[in-house]
Amino acid sequence: MAENWKSGINVAADRIAGRVVRTPVLTSTALMPGREVALKLEQMQHTGSFKARGAFNTMLGAPVPSAGLVAASGGNHGAAVAHAARALGHRAHIFVPEMAGPAKIALIRETGADLTVVPGEYANAMQMAQDYETRSGAMQVHAYDTPLTVAGQGTCLREWEDQGLQADTVLIAVGGGGLIAGALGWLGGARRVVAVEPETSCALNAAIAAGHPVDVEVSGVAANALGARRIGQICFDLARTHDVRSVLVEDTAILAAQRALWQAHRQLVEPAGATALAALLSGVYVPEPDERVAVLVCGGNVAPDPFP
Repeated sequence: MAENWKSGINVAADRIAGRVVRTPVLTSTALMPGREVALKLEQMQHTGSFKARGAFNTMLGAPVPSAGLVAASGGNHGAAVAHAARALGHRAHIFVPEMAGPAKIALIRETGADLTVVPGEYANAMQMAQDYETRSGAMQVHAYDTPLTVAGQGTCLREWEDQGLQADTVLIAVGGGGLIAGALGWLGGARRVVAVEPETSCALNAAIAAGHPVDVEVSGVAANALGARRIGQICFDLARTHDVRSVLVEDTAILAAQRALWQAHRQLVEPAGATALAALLSGVYVPEPDERVAVLVCGGNVAPDPFP
């Protein structure tokens, strides 16, 4: 199974080559005195998050019907789908919850995609997107729980290793689980992967505790990006296979990590983009003295938009 994932990620990397940004990496000595931290700055990807990888892979890996595409999103996935659809000449209808916030909603509108803002949370937007899919015949571009999406996100770790990643442990923020699933699909057990979630939006942590995916309540500063009510089955299966460690961080730690990235490196990221780093800076995850640590910075769509 691991080789199947690696093969799919290799195919995805070839498929989306030239469509996505090869995002930069940085070795920081300023975030934690006395320790180097490797960063992958995926917030510099098209539309401000890693999501463009999965969106392009999905659209290029399956026939798109004349009815076009539909996606439900907390904001970042919707913007990525809308961007990829415009680049490839497809119609797209995006459903987002009100909690996505004005900055992400405006980003989607700028692509020209049809947009419906739904009261409530991500799960409500997903229900409406599924209804639209049934009614219209449009193709659903799932945010995190299909093989094409996961393989697309896995290209991020493939790319990072090609850029010379030297790490024993990689910390990755988790919402629905597409990014960490792609990382596990590529890395297998070659490196330790630590899943980081907000205390108030923790679908993977709850699933691991229960032994199967369960519904959770979602809230907090990162909920519009990490607020999946239930972890994806692909992510859960891979996390269980590789015995992934799951840790939770407080909102105050996430906000402190946001500030640290700005103060140390002038990197402006959204709360979700700072969540993995928050585990390291707050001491929720304490590496061994000689452990080489890497953090995936996954999103940069801050609210409010600093340049409206």
